[in-house]
Amino acid sequence: MKKFPKQFLWGAAASAPQTEGAALVDGKSATTWDKWFDMHPEKFANQIGPKDTSNTYVQYLEDVQLMEDMSLNSYRTSISWARLLPDGKTLNQKAVDFYRAYFSEMNKKGIKPIVNLFHFDMPWWLMEKGGWENRESIEAFGYYAKVAFEQFGDLVQQWTTFNEPIVPAECGYLFEFHYPAVVDFKRAVQVGYNTLMAHVKAVEQFKENKHKGQIGVVLNLTPVLSKSERFEDMKAKEAADELYIKSFLDPVVLGRISPKLIALLKDNQLLPLTQEGDKERIAQATIDFLGVNYYQPKRVQAVENPSIPALMPSDLFADYDWPDKKINPYRGWEIYPKALFDIGMRIKNDYGNIPWYVSENGMGVAEEERFMNEEGIIQDDYRIEFVQDHLLELHKAIEQGSNCFGYHMWTFIDCWSWLNGYRNRYGFYRVDIEDGFKRIPKKSSFWMKKVIRNNAILKGEN
Repeated sequence: MKKFPKQFLWGAAASAPQTEGAALVDGKSATTWDKWFDMHPEKFANQIGPKDTSNTYVQYLEDVQLMEDMSLNSYRTSISWARLLPDGKTLNQKAVDFYRAYFSEMNKKGIKPIVNLFHFDMPWWLMEKGGWENRESIEAFGYYAKVAFEQFGDLVQQWTTFNEPIVPAECGYLFEFHYPAVVDFKRAVQVGYNTLMAHVKAVEQFKENKHKGQIGVVLNLTPVLSKSERFEDMKAKEAADELYIKSFLDPVVLGRISPKLIALLKDNQLLPLTQEGDKERIAQATIDFLGVNYYQPKRVQAVENPSIPALMPSDLFADYDWPDKKINPYRGWEIYPKALFDIGMRIKNDYGNIPWYVSENGMGVAEEERFMNEEGIIQDDYRIEFVQDHLLELHKAIEQGSNCFGYHMWTFIDCWSWLNGYRNRYGFYRVDIEDGFKRIPKKSSFWMKKVIRNNAILKGEN
């Protein structure tokens, strides 16, 4: 038996845009996802858009009851900026009422809400001004954070500013998976920098107004592994690590941007525009705790014929396809549980052993109906195996002194996943979008309940 620390947080993670539905209901204004779906519905799997997510806006009481039934003691979700402040200034009382009722119900059931402010859902009114490319977004986000802390601070004790802040920069300005779907490395770097400063502004608001509780951020710490220890491969690994890990991790925990990252950006003519005083503000805005999302490692090797200066990250490092990898074929992602141990050790050894938790980890599988038994329950043994293997590595890290206080799986109920819609399912509960968004437990939900009740895992039990 592998026991976890007392008061360990067991839960799941989700986001407002992926679960709430009610996309333009009760005063909520449009986000980039609403507008992009209107413009190009063909880009979205089965043409399912943000109004057809899991209907939590209506069914939140049922969802919280299911959380209690499963013995969850915590849950992370986000607030919709466009719902709370539809024009960026005017408070939407219907949104306040909804979120207060939602978070109050969690607290009533003994489920600790961890609330995130931004999960890829840029309000359209701000996108029209340039989104994160426009430094005006920093002040706008700071005001939104201030309002959220004031409206819900009595119900929420742990806040995070951003979920995976690198993703809007990467997916929106390099790889065309998010709006505005442009390809421009320098613009992507500017978006990343302004996002960092928006995070800083929110932390300032939290600390200056002496709100109770703690504030952190959720980062996707995708460990970088090199093909070999050759100098060229290790140089590629360092570049990937600076861009994908240290770019946000160093400033939010250590209070400074990595000198190697600054040099890398300078050498490739990618330095962002900054303002006087930014450096000092970053130094003062360190976080209280860290959320870590982990799904897969990133394996890299040297680039054979790079553009100089780099036009894309692929000019700094090339992907390496490790022939011995175990893979989830539905997402094309490598399954490598040991990385969770490595992350825990890195946080312990290089980042002051800051309190952290696994804020996302999970396995998306398509066409799960194939694994449904006669009672209608998905027999997702593959998910149980995935979670168990990762928990064993996490437990090892905790045993060796890493300051991890929780594990949240992505996700609680199957949710809408951006351009992928409902193609891959991640939840402990199946959502039947054809039948009134009915929630149906999967086998993994019963297994996880036993883990939570025991605060422990038994190797081989399923």
